[in-house]
Amino acid sequence: MHNFNMQASRRSFLRDGATGLGAIALSSMLQEDLLGTPAQGKDKKWEGVARPLHIPARAKRVIFLCMAGGPSHLETFDYKPKLAEMSGKPMPESFTKGQPIAQLQGKQLTCLAPQHPFGRHGESGQEISSIFQHLPKIADDMCIIRSMKTEQINHDPAHTFMNTGTAISGRPSMGSWILYGLGSETNSLPGFVVLTSSGGGQDQPIAARQWHSGFLPSRFQGVQFQSTGAPVLYVDRPQGVSSADQGKLVGAINQLNELHNEVVDDPEVATRISQYEMAFRMQTSVPELIDMSDEPQHILDQYGTQGGDGSFASNCLLARRLAERGVRFVQLYHRGWDHHGGIKNAVANTAKLVDQATTALVTDLKQRGMLDDTLVVYAGEFGRTPMAQGNGRDHHIKGFSMWMAGGGVKGGTSYGATDELGYNAVENIFHVHDLHATMLHLLGVQHERLTFRSQGRDFRLTDVHGRIVREVLRG
Repeated sequence: MHNFNMQASRRSFLRDGATGLGAIALSSMLQEDLLGTPAQGKDKKWEGVARPLHIPARAKRVIFLCMAGGPSHLETFDYKPKLAEMSGKPMPESFTKGQPIAQLQGKQLTCLAPQHPFGRHGESGQEISSIFQHLPKIADDMCIIRSMKTEQINHDPAHTFMNTGTAISGRPSMGSWILYGLGSETNSLPGFVVLTSSGGGQDQPIAARQWHSGFLPSRFQGVQFQSTGAPVLYVDRPQGVSSADQGKLVGAINQLNELHNEVVDDPEVATRISQYEMAFRMQTSVPELIDMSDEPQHILDQYGTQGGDGSFASNCLLARRLAERGVRFVQLYHRGWDHHGGIKNAVANTAKLVDQATTALVTDLKQRGMLDDTLVVYAGEFGRTPMAQGNGRDHHIKGFSMWMAGGGVKGGTSYGATDELGYNAVENIFHVHDLHATMLHLLGVQHERLTFRSQGRDFRLTDVHGRIVREVLRG
C-alpha cells in the first residue's frame, strides 16, 4: 500500500504538476498581455501601463464636473440673438428635416428665445449667461467649447457615450482608462472616485456602470463615495476590534488569496488582495479626508458649505482634497439639469447650486498652485433644442457647449460655434471622441496607444476616432 501510494503520488505530481505549471505559464503570459506589464508585487500602487509617458504631460489629474440632465447651451454659454428675434415663429424646416429629435418628433416646432441675458466678462470678454453670478470671475481661466457633438439623444446612453466613447454598455469608463494608463499617485485612497448630488430640476438616475471598468480588471473601476455620512460604507472598524487584530485578519485572508493566485494568476484575485489592503488603509485615510476642521473658514465660505451636507458644494471641496491626496480622476455628477418645462426659472435654480462651488474649486486650485496640473472639465451629456417644448426644451445632440480649465488648456478662449439658431455645430466641431483624445494628450498619453485586448481585438477609449484639438491648448 505504501509503494502504491508513493507511485500514485508520483503519477499525481507529474500529471498535476505538468498541468499546473502549464496553466501557470499560460496564465502568466495572459496576465502580462492583459495588463501590458508583469503583475506588480504585493502592496504596490498601480503604476500604469503608459510608463514612461508617451509625451510630456501638462496635467496629472482630472476633475470632471458632469452636469447630468443636459444643460441648455442657449441659457448658459451660447447666446443667439437671431433665436430671440424668431421666438414664437416656426423653426425653419431646413434645420430639422430628417434630424433626430427626442420628444418633439412629429410635433409643431416653434423657436424659443434665450430665457436669460448674457454678458461679456474678464479681459477675454467671454460671453456667459446672467444665471451665473460667480462663474464670470474665472472667465479668463475657462476655455468654452461651443461646438460639441454627441451621438446619443436619450440620457442613459448619452452618459454612456460621454463616459466610454460608445453607447454599448460594458465598456470601460474614461476614469478607468486613465487609471489603467497612468496609475495612481496614492496608496491609501482609490485612484478613481465618484461623488453625486442633485437639485434644481428633474433628476435623472445615474447608473453605477457609468464608472465601471468594463473589460479592464475591476481594480480600475470608480469607487462611489457617499455625499453624506460615512463616505465609504462599512469602512469603519467594528466596535471592539483593534487595528492590530484587523490587520492580522486582512493579512491571513490575503495569504489565502495569494496561495490561490499562485495557481490561477487571475487579475481579479490580485484585485481582491489589493482592495483588502486598500480598505484597511482607508480606515485611516478616509476619516482624515472628510475631517474639514483643518479648512479655514474663508475656504468653507468660498465654497458655500461646511462640508458633509450632500451638496455639490461639499463635493467640490472634497474633490479638491482628493486631488491633493493623489486621486487621479474625480468625477462629480450633479443631477438636476433636465428642463423639459419651466426652463427659465428651473435653469437659474440649478445654476445657483453649482455656480459658487465650481468657481471656488477653480479659484482654490489656482491659489494652491494646483490648477496648472489639474484638468477641470465641465460638461453635460448633451444640450437642449432651440425649439420650445411648452416652456422648456427637448434633448439635443447636434450642437452644445462645455468648458475646460487648467491642465494645459488655453484659458480665456472660445472654440467653435453653432449656427445662428444654436441647432448645428458648424465651426470647429468638437466631438466627444475629440474630448477624450485631447484629455489623454494633456495627461501625456497618445490615445491611439492606450489599448486593451479583449475578445480578440484591441480596444481604446476613442475607438477608431478622436483628434487632439490643439487649438485649445496652451503653447
